[in-house]
Amino acid sequence: MTETGMENEQRLLILFATQTGNAQDAAERVEREARRRSCRAAVLSLDEFEAKRLLDEKAVLFVVSTTGQGDTPDSMKEFWKYLLQRNLSTQWLEGVCYAVFGLGDSGYQKYNMVAKKLDRRLADLGAQRIIEKGLGDDQHRSGYEAALDQWLASLWASMEHRFPMLFESSVQIFDPNIRVLDPPKIKIFYHNDDKVEKSISKNSEFEHLREARSLVHGKFHPANSTPHSYIEMTTNSRLTNAESDRDVRHFEFEILSSDIKYEVGDILEVLPSQNPDAVDAFICRCNLDADAYITVHHAVPGRGNLDHLENFRKPVKLRTFVDLTMDIASASPRRYFFEVMSFFATAEHEKEKLQYFASPEGRDDLYQYNQKERRTVLENMRSSYKKTDSKSILQVLEDFPSVQMPFDWLVQLVPPLKTRLFSIASSPSLHPNQVHLTVAVVSWSTPLKRKRHGLCSSWLAGLNPGTQIPAWFRHGSLPYPSPALPLILVGPGTGCAPFRGFIQEREVQSTAGPTAPTIFFFGCRNKEKDFLYKDFWLSHAHGCGVLSEEKGGGFFVAFSRDQPRKVYVQHKMQEESQRIWNLLSDGAAVYIAGSASKMPADVTSCLEDIISKEGGVPRESAVRLLRQLEKVGRFNIESWS
Repeated sequence: MTETGMENEQRLLILFATQTGNAQDAAERVEREARRRSCRAAVLSLDEFEAKRLLDEKAVLFVVSTTGQGDTPDSMKEFWKYLLQRNLSTQWLEGVCYAVFGLGDSGYQKYNMVAKKLDRRLADLGAQRIIEKGLGDDQHRSGYEAALDQWLASLWASMEHRFPMLFESSVQIFDPNIRVLDPPKIKIFYHNDDKVEKSISKNSEFEHLREARSLVHGKFHPANSTPHSYIEMTTNSRLTNAESDRDVRHFEFEILSSDIKYEVGDILEVLPSQNPDAVDAFICRCNLDADAYITVHHAVPGRGNLDHLENFRKPVKLRTFVDLTMDIASASPRRYFFEVMSFFATAEHEKEKLQYFASPEGRDDLYQYNQKERRTVLENMRSSYKKTDSKSILQVLEDFPSVQMPFDWLVQLVPPLKTRLFSIASSPSLHPNQVHLTVAVVSWSTPLKRKRHGLCSSWLAGLNPGTQIPAWFRHGSLPYPSPALPLILVGPGTGCAPFRGFIQEREVQSTAGPTAPTIFFFGCRNKEKDFLYKDFWLSHAHGCGVLSEEKGGGFFVAFSRDQPRKVYVQHKMQEESQRIWNLLSDGAAVYIAGSASKMPADVTSCLEDIISKEGGVPRESAVRLLRQLEKVGRFNIESWS
């Protein structure tokens, strides 16, 4: 929806910033609840709204996600840049009331940082809070909706008291037990013209991908519609040995576009392919015509029924659209999916169960059924998947066979197929026109012993050399430093990936002149099973290698399971505390990469201990020093969950 229709009326404005679609889902839920309470509301992406127009609003809700290491989503960057202008006074937003809800993951150190900073900045500019900020946590058993439920209850109580003019006085008091199905925001147009098929058949796979993903407004950032390049796999090798219960792969790709340039420390995004049998099963279960050509349109209040600007989009095959945009086989549907399903259930017992799942009372049971078992819109089929997958059926849809949802609703509610991000494990200086990845193949068993597999990592592991895939190149959280800057690198497990690129780059730089010392702390479970890139690290730790004593460097490995007492990278760091302090005193930069669970916090705490001990300063001073290093780009963390 764009900014029309309600701009001259009193309204509740809901602004969202999303990278993966979750914040948009939450914002649209707020809008639905507002409408059901007869509250005039509009929902917009932050990149569809000019920040200077905040002055025209009385009540604004912000629903924002945090990406990467406390970064704003792409759609929020210009808005946030405007708010940070120094010429804005502390009274600039007087008269504007606001509330903030954030979506984050407490596994990351900068949990919900964007929401926290936005809430503080709006208050600094004179805006008044309607209620305290809400912080949704992906780590919670019910996800962000657990906090959102409570936040909305407080919001509506406050809104009805403070802004009665936004609610239609003639309407009865809101009854949460009254069930109403709003019209879908999506309208599918079918095209059967022979001319369409002739023109589409000439398109390349590149064009099919761009056109399919550009059809779904709001679910994919425009930058994610067209890949930067296709890359061709040349190497797929296992790094862990056969006895290890972990499968970690080394992938090498040739970059097929000559104008692609990336830097050490950058990120590669790839779009995984879905199992063709799963796509066919979904289409069959939903009684869809796989060969039909479609365009996707969006209902926009104030413009009639459809957004006329989208009539210029090219049709794509329905099967292509499902395959490239709808995550039917790995993502769990949201609670609203079950609510909408209940309206299309013809069997009474299914309708009752779906209504219960969609209610606040049924939230915990829905968690057990849906998120904990990682149920997807589509479960693995009985015979078409490999035996390593559980014997199963079309999952959520098959569990409720009387439900036949219109495709319009499915397009709106099925989670989008997201790109996956990986730290690049190579240096373009040493490997021009190549990009390397280090990927752990994800698999696990649910509490009901169902075998689950990570969509992207399993797909990559199954690719053969010669396969071409779409890719995007992004700047990461680990900017590569100058050759003169000493480095302290900490990367256990697959966290070593970016530092393989760092070491390769320093190797190339050392041929042209002197480079500063580099020390690297690596960790794994067992020396014989999962010592990733063992020969590479050891070769650089000897002779005149980048990590050698001769170069002032060092390589230290923690094998956590090779002795009764577990040893982690922070234990090895404590053993080398004097060396770390000396390097910090010489201006070293610290880089940490790996799992977001506990490692970054434990390593940061270890560094604080080392600074306090070796520098002879209080712990508070050590904390402040790391914060200062972070501000000047000498303390960097890249983590993932």
